[in-house]
Amino acid sequence: MTDTIERVISDSGNFFGIACNTTELVTEACRRHDVGPTAAAALGRALTGAALLAALMKDDQSILLKFEGNGPLRKIITEAGYNGWVRGYVANPHGEVPLKDGRIDVAAGLGHAGFLTVIKDIGQNTKYPGTIQLYTSEIGEDLAYYLSQSEQTPSAIALATHLQKDGTIGAAGGFLIQSLPPADERTLAGIEQEMAALPPLSQLLLKDKSPGEILSILFRSVPHRKIGSRALHYFCSCNKDKMRGALRSLGVEELQEILQEEGGAEVRCEFCRQSYRFEAAELAKLIETGK
Repeated sequence: MTDTIERVISDSGNFFGIACNTTELVTEACRRHDVGPTAAAALGRALTGAALLAALMKDDQSILLKFEGNGPLRKIITEAGYNGWVRGYVANPHGEVPLKDGRIDVAAGLGHAGFLTVIKDIGQNTKYPGTIQLYTSEIGEDLAYYLSQSEQTPSAIALATHLQKDGTIGAAGGFLIQSLPPADERTLAGIEQEMAALPPLSQLLLKDKSPGEILSILFRSVPHRKIGSRALHYFCSCNKDKMRGALRSLGVEELQEILQEEGGAEVRCEFCRQSYRFEAAELAKLIETGK
């Protein structure tokens, strides 16, 4: 099934729902970064969360999520655009923790002490950052807490990354439900009942339930309409020009040292692991222009 994200809104306009399948893009991210089980589960949730929050934005806008904790994974950064691209990485892709009740313990992997930073890029070099302390370190609950605290928008978020016995990604996806003002307690209660009765999200994804079908279940008691769908894909915007800019930012002295000791430089993108080689002549040109 191709990764997709779908959006619905209640006929009253009081409730907004988004659901997505991110199995393929999470698989691609885990392959690129050669992650272990704990990192795979955590990165999968964070990538999916970024895709959901990006769907709340507008064309050509994007959002970056940075989870920093005191666990072995240390840091997770994911970024997604409204147009459907997603990328991300884990600082320590092989950080592991013991299982908890037979399940991967994402919260322990990330660490219970730390921060979540959300940076919205609305274009024209305008960015809006916001930071909160980690709430549970389960990723989804932290994002819901951020939305309720920083944006005063009550939200429910469910994220799932299911690993097969061989360590591959069996399914990944999630949903987000928001209550918009004015509050409608009766409709909210109906949605909460459907959420409570919903089978585990990973089971629905493994049964090939589409994002639209999942939203139909959640909004079963609420008249609603579909307002959009879009394909999702793992994509990194890095290129040699951007890496050249990263090298230039090191300064003339450090570039001269690299040239003398290494005779060239190789720069690797953290998001996609693509490497870019700069030979001696290219470094010399950067040094000359830097002077």
